[in-house]
Amino acid sequence: MLEGQTDNSTATGDGRVASSMMKALTYVERGVFELRDKRKPEVVDAKDAVVRVTLSCVCSSDLHILHGAVPQAQAGVTIGHEMVGIVEEVGCDVKNVRPGDRVAVNVETFCGECFFCSHGWVNNCTDRNGGWALGCRIDGGQAGYVRVPYADNGLTHIPAGVSDEQALFAGDILATGYWAVKISEVSENDTVLIIGAGPTGLCTLECLRLKQPKNIIVCEKRASRRDFVRSLYPEVRVVSPEDCLEVVMAVGEHGGADRVIEVAGTDDTFRMAWQAARPNAIVTVVALYEHAQILPLPDMYGKNLTFKTGGVDGCDCDEILRLIVDGKIDTTPLITHRFPLSRIQEAYRLFESGCDGVIKVAIYPD
Repeated sequence: MLEGQTDNSTATGDGRVASSMMKALTYVERGVFELRDKRKPEVVDAKDAVVRVTLSCVCSSDLHILHGAVPQAQAGVTIGHEMVGIVEEVGCDVKNVRPGDRVAVNVETFCGECFFCSHGWVNNCTDRNGGWALGCRIDGGQAGYVRVPYADNGLTHIPAGVSDEQALFAGDILATGYWAVKISEVSENDTVLIIGAGPTGLCTLECLRLKQPKNIIVCEKRASRRDFVRSLYPEVRVVSPEDCLEVVMAVGEHGGADRVIEVAGTDDTFRMAWQAARPNAIVTVVALYEHAQILPLPDMYGKNLTFKTGGVDGCDCDEILRLIVDGKIDTTPLITHRFPLSRIQEAYRLFESGCDGVIKVAIYPD
């Protein structure tokens, strides 16, 4: 070893040499992500697990962090909350997973014992790392490895025969879509409007189809995504924002949509959500906005709407993976591009641009 060099490797039990360092996409400051060298995470609590990341992906929430729109995000944190991998190490109190298990990682960290967790409201877990912590307040998974607190709650076994790409969204955007449909209380007689056909909107659509409502309408501004929805879901009415209200009023039997799920996250789509809803409808707001929205109560008077808002209570990952095994959910067509971790900055530029028909970008190890 040359003077000044550091030995960052250790010998494994089979004689291989494993580095103690890894590459990790790091939030530096508003507008700046950098791929940096960091030490591999270790178990620091008896309920932790360390997972070797085999596939991750870029999420719109990561862009919100990049844009400075997530005030709780910590500078220096490793980005990434959508990932699958293989358990490498577990703490002494972890019971449900062991080294070698293939797992999907939940976007939410939750203790499972506090008041909110006991009601299934895991997004509001009172633990200091509760809720959306991974890739925001603690190191996430756009890296070689990730430490997962409360591993028995935050990791879900990937069933045999389910690929990494099939399972990739189970812990975040599929969990979000499943939760959004559940709290929207959809029935088979409903007309349901989904605003936004981005990745989360499409996962919501996958879950909504399980309920078999009478009418599904998807509103999307990008022509390429409207075409994508038509190609995969011919039974769905697909409209542009300009035509949305007219179509909803024509299709809905009671002066609008019975259920509206807002996934797009703009001023115009927030306004459209309550305008398209019939009186006494449920409006579920899934989107993460980059600035405050306004409810014009005088204009809404008499509609008697019920608003339900995020973030996601991601505690249905087992059921989601069962639905994937049964062939009732398939989100693999959403993965339109794939990049190695070493080119993740390029992946972000593509994802943010919306070019080349991109929907989701998967990141695999080099």
